[in-house]
Amino acid sequence: MARPSTGDPALDSLIDGLLDAAGAEVDRDQLFDILASGVALAGDRSDRLDLKITNAALKEMRAAFNVFAPYRDVSKVTIFGSARTRHDDPLYAQTVAVAKGLADRGWMIVTGAGPGIMEAGMEGAGRDRAIGVLIRLPFEGGANDFIAGDPKLVEMKYFFTRKLMLMKESGAFVALPGGFGTLDETFELLTLTQTGKSVPVPIVLLDTPGGSFWKAFEELIAGQVEANGLISPHDRSLYCVTDSVDACIAEIEGFYRNYDSIRFVGDRLVIRLRAKPTDSELDQLNQGFGDLLAGGRIERTRPLPPEVATDDRLDLPRIALRFDLRSHGRLRQLINALNALPSAPAPGAKPPTVTQQAKAAT
Repeated sequence: MARPSTGDPALDSLIDGLLDAAGAEVDRDQLFDILASGVALAGDRSDRLDLKITNAALKEMRAAFNVFAPYRDVSKVTIFGSARTRHDDPLYAQTVAVAKGLADRGWMIVTGAGPGIMEAGMEGAGRDRAIGVLIRLPFEGGANDFIAGDPKLVEMKYFFTRKLMLMKESGAFVALPGGFGTLDETFELLTLTQTGKSVPVPIVLLDTPGGSFWKAFEELIAGQVEANGLISPHDRSLYCVTDSVDACIAEIEGFYRNYDSIRFVGDRLVIRLRAKPTDSELDQLNQGFGDLLAGGRIERTRPLPPEVATDDRLDLPRIALRFDLRSHGRLRQLINALNALPSAPAPGAKPPTVTQQAKAAT
């Protein structure tokens, strides 16, 4: 791999000296590029507002990374929902119940840390299992009482950096009915998953029993978006709509029943599993999912050299395929099929940590 450079040997030497003085010993290539980008801004035609945005975003991400770092090996679920939901709204109680059910199973709950659904998520999780990512708004009073003053709380100015942290660290997502902000977060999450910019994750759209919010959402998606050819019919497999707390938790845990994680190695997609599929199961998978292949077959494989080099889930069985990159809805259906194989273990397995997911994403 080529050594990073600004193109100016004198500047390169100064940046290397800064990294030496800071005691940087690992990932120096990435740190070098971060500093080089900052230096390059000095020679660009960036105005003060551009620089203030860059400065604030970098500071916010650094602060958030530090908050999440001690919990990288803990499975997390992010809950989205409205800040306007009242305590006496059935949605509030539904959120408390799903957050408590997940926390009792070992998950941490990540929310926006404000009132309404966010507060309900914190209440259900309990302070010890809650992480808050608060957006600073002039008309809201700061963090809710369940997370205020806790070291697991970070405050952010920008929605885009906040959404990054709400999505980057979690292995599952639950969206309750909400307004523009909730819909923005839900659609961005679906977009990231549909386009492969995020690894596959369970996404549950949860309502109260008899609620119509997500039913209306499904009618819009099926009757307008899919019907007009704006998404593939398979893309609706990327999410699950339910009004049951038990079904929500089962969807999340069931996603990790057999599936563990993915990683691209060259043009091959490697799917790590908890149980090795049999020959007959592989034949069935090839018959059922040949359309998502860009060539060849779905095959068992040993860990590939790049996986070995990074000690990446080497203990797990895996399959490999040449994946059609336009078929992420079908990929989700393949994961569902892998989880339903007779060889799959019993439900209840925990997802990989954020560190393992990061390897998959890169």
